[in-house]
Formats: sequence, C-alpha cells, structure tokens
Amino acid sequence: MRIEIEAPLALTYTSHTLMGFLRVLLCAILAATAAAQTAPKPVADFVDLAGKAGFNVTTTFGGKTEKKYIIETTGTGVAILDYDNDGYPDIYVVNGTTLDTKSDGPTSKLFHNNHDGTFSDVTDKAGVGLRGWGQGACVGDYDNDGYDDLYVTFYGKNHLFHNRGNGTFEDVTDKAGVGGSGHDWSSGCAFVDYDRDGKVDLAVAHYVDFDIATAPKPGESQSCVWKGVPVMCGPRGLKPARNVLYHNLGNGKFEDVSEKAGFQKTVGTYCLSVSPLDYDDDGWPDIYMACDSTPSILYHNKHDGTFEDVGISAGVALNEDGREQAGMGSTVADYDGNGKLDIFKTNFSDDTSTLYQNNGGGSFTDATFAAGLGLHTQYLGWGTMFFDFDNDSWPDLLVINGHVYPEVERQHLGSDYEQPRLLYRNLGNGKFADVGDAAGAAFQDRASGRGLAIADFWNDGRQSAVVANMNAPVALLVNQMKYANHWVAFKTVGTKSNRDGLGARISVTIGKRVLVDEVRSGSSYDSNNDMRVHFGLGEATKIDSVEVRWPNGLTETFPAKIDAFNELKEGAGTAVKTSK
Repeated sequence: MRIEIEAPLALTYTSHTLMGFLRVLLCAILAATAAAQTAPKPVADFVDLAGKAGFNVTTTFGGKTEKKYIIETTGTGVAILDYDNDGYPDIYVVNGTTLDTKSDGPTSKLFHNNHDGTFSDVTDKAGVGLRGWGQGACVGDYDNDGYDDLYVTFYGKNHLFHNRGNGTFEDVTDKAGVGGSGHDWSSGCAFVDYDRDGKVDLAVAHYVDFDIATAPKPGESQSCVWKGVPVMCGPRGLKPARNVLYHNLGNGKFEDVSEKAGFQKTVGTYCLSVSPLDYDDDGWPDIYMACDSTPSILYHNKHDGTFEDVGISAGVALNEDGREQAGMGSTVADYDGNGKLDIFKTNFSDDTSTLYQNNGGGSFTDATFAAGLGLHTQYLGWGTMFFDFDNDSWPDLLVINGHVYPEVERQHLGSDYEQPRLLYRNLGNGKFADVGDAAGAAFQDRASGRGLAIADFWNDGRQSAVVANMNAPVALLVNQMKYANHWVAFKTVGTKSNRDGLGARISVTIGKRVLVDEVRSGSSYDSNNDMRVHFGLGEATKIDSVEVRWPNGLTETFPAKIDAFNELKEGAGTAVKTSK
C-alpha cells in the first residue's frame, strides 16, 4: 500500500518537474531565437590585442577616484611614427604623473613594431623617456633628412627629439628654441608648412595659464561646482593661455612668430586639439583648433605669413544654435564625397559632438543632427578620427569617451566616469549609423579614454586604433573581420616641398567618384596618426587616376596599385597644368 501510494506521488512530482524544465527550456530557446533575430549583424570585430602584442603600458594621470585640479583631467595622447624607416608604424605613448609623484614617476614609452603582430619597448635605447605632466605629441621631419622627428607637449617644458636615423633620438629642445617658458600648459600640436618654403613649422595649442600654488580648490567658486557637486575648477574662471606658432628657420632653429603672424588674435582660448587642413582649397594650409568652453578657432592662411581667425564667420566656432561648446578632439575628412574637407569635433557631456559640413566658398554648416550624430549626449568625447574601417570608400568615425569627474558615479549625476567607445558607420548618403553594438568586444569595454591614433600597423589595409586611457592600460584595437573591399594607401616624399609632403592633397578617381584627403600631422586629441594616406575603394578593382597637389603648388598624376602602399615622390609623376 505504501508503495502504491508513493509511486504515483513520485511520478507526479517527476512529471511536474519535467514539465517545468521543458517550459524553462522552451522559453530559453524562444528568447535566444528572438535575440538572434533582433541582434545586429556584425559589421566589424574589434578586439583589444595590446596584451597579446606585448604592447604593455599604463598611462598615469592624476588621482583615480578624485580630481582636485584641472591638470589631473586632460590625459595624454599617442603618436604613430615609423622612426626607423622600416616601413612599419611604431607607437609613442605620452605619459603623465600625479600630484604626489616624485622624480621616479612613470615615463613616456616608444614601442617598435616587430612586423609579426607584436611590439617591443625601445624607450631607453631610443632615448625618448620623459617624466612629468605629458600631454600630447606630433610628428614631422623638421630638418628634411628623411627621418621623422618627434615633438612632445607638457604642462611644463616641451621637448623636440631629433631622429638621428640610427634608432636613437637627441633632445634638441633648447637648441631649436621650442621648449616654451618652462611653465606653459601646451596641449595639441602639429607640424605644418604654413609659408610653403619647404620647411615644416610648428603650431602648438595652449590650454590654461595654470599655477597649482594659486589654483582654486573644488567648490571655491561657480566654476568649481557641477550639478551642485564641488568638483575641480575650470577652465572657466581660470586665466587662458595663448597659442604659439614656431617658424622653421632651416638651421635647426625655430622662431616664435605667434604675435606677428596673428596667431594670438583669436576669440577662442583654452585650446586642445590641432588639425591642419586646406579648408578653402586654395593650396595654402589652414589650421583648426578645438577649444574648451569658448569658440573654436579656424586660422585662415593669408598667404603672407599671417593668419586670421575666421571660425565664427566660417561656421565652425559654435554649434547651429550659436552656442560655444567644450571642444576636445577634432578630425578631418570628406565624409560626404563632394571633394571638400569637413570637420568633426568632440565636446563635453550634456551636449553633442559637432559635424561641420564644408559648403565650399569658405563656409560650413552644422550637419550633426542631419547626419545622425546627435544621439549620445551622455558621453564626453575626446580622441576622434575619420577612418574607413571596412574599406567601402566612405570614411567612418571613431569616438573615444570618458568623463573628467570621477565623482559623477558616486554622486549619481547622470553620467559614468568610464564610458564606451563609439563607432559610426558612414552610410554613403550623408548619414551615419551607430554600429558599436555590432563592432566587437572592444566596443563593449568601458574606460575614461583620451588620446587616439589610427594606423595600418601590418600594411594589409586593416586600420587599427591605439587609445590612451586614464590610469589604465593603453588599448590596441584591431579589427579581425575580413572584407572583400579593396584599398590603396600612399606615402608622399617631398623634394622641393617638405620631405614628408605635409599639406599635399591627394585625389583618387574610381569611376564617377573622387576620393580626397591630405597628408597631415597632429589631429584627433593631442595625438598623431599614421601620416600615410589611406583610402578604401569598395568594390573597385582599378584606379582611374591619382592626382597630387604638392605644397609648393606642383600638381602631378601617378600610377598606383590597389591593395598596396604606393610611394609618391615629388617630381617623379606627370605634371598637370592647373589654373591655380
């Protein structure tokens, strides 16, 4: 009897358990199916391979959980340069310090590209290890000897390293006269041959005239409170610093021509990033600077050694509402394919980044919302670059984010200190789509990012990204997805023009389309990208023409191979008669 009673009960219990399990299993299957149907189709597979590549470096910059002063918030940039001319880009990481760090603090680092997916730390051998409040770096061959030199900005004394051509550098700052006063706060920089004399000059953005001994503390004034919470002060309320322009004299020395060149007659101050571009296509390089809490600057080159700030009249100083923004990083490309170079700028949280569409005739239109880039007001943007990650011939956008106030999280102020990166895919119709959720694990990571530089490290058409993060390891984002699209890239070699060909405009014709870009130093946020110019070609299997307008005005055409790097040497092409 006992068995007859217990057996049905056991069977009933087992039956109910099985049915419950089946229901759970069915729900899980249905949920997985629904998720698979709604999950975005992968468009890229970016993975952080820094550790695997032996690219191990952590940037140190101010306090981790509290920032008492604005000097602790800006972070550092990175620079790409082929310092040994072996055809493979190497990486220089600018490092910072903390308020209580002594002379044995962290150093900036140079990593040699081993050609096999790995990097080696060659800082000591190369002689480029620097300590202190490092900010940014830019690259250019200032003496035209065929080896790229390195300029590093600081809160303090800047440094110019001359490349000896044997794997080592010499600090020639004092001899060259480009160190500044020793207590300036320099930020972004770029080499640019503004007078087209064949020698690259140096433009340096300056942020705040800062003295930690007299700087106000959190909560001491209106500019030291954010959303009701005491935070570090600035930049509003702090004395602005003026930008500097150094003219290359050609004898290893530079002259500060900031005043006589009109470089300091600007509305905007508190400047950070520097992006050279010939925005009006007159053959003379202009300079854009993203500025914090004031109108950004567009230095128009007047062809006589002087500049005029036309940012407001050109439409790139403010947003479409006529409001100044907290500009951080900037990047340049012809995103809409009309042959004119456009500008993208990152800004503070509770605002959008800004896309300025070049109308021609010297004016721009704020196309941020029309292009679909006005969605993420919760993020604070820094490094940013146009780059064609899938080689479909349309420049995409990468944006690095991270807040300045670690306090935002514990005070629940509507933002996160560590923020995700953003990847916008160019749809080819003037609009972008946020594809970060379909771009790989690197876009699920969070950090308080700052500097960003792009390079094709292994010469295979794959562009990777180096990202400097606040008090965290530097990331190396590599796209592991394969595409059927083709590409082409160019290294320019000037002869009468400057050796790097900085300022050269390259136009590639494929069918009915003309792809345009320029050779430039600087850009992004206090960083320097691979200066070889890369174009995605989409499905095109041939290039109809390649035209180069050199800085000295000569225009030539060149043959080019697809899916390869091509060297373009000034004077070796076929000259083209132009009306300019």
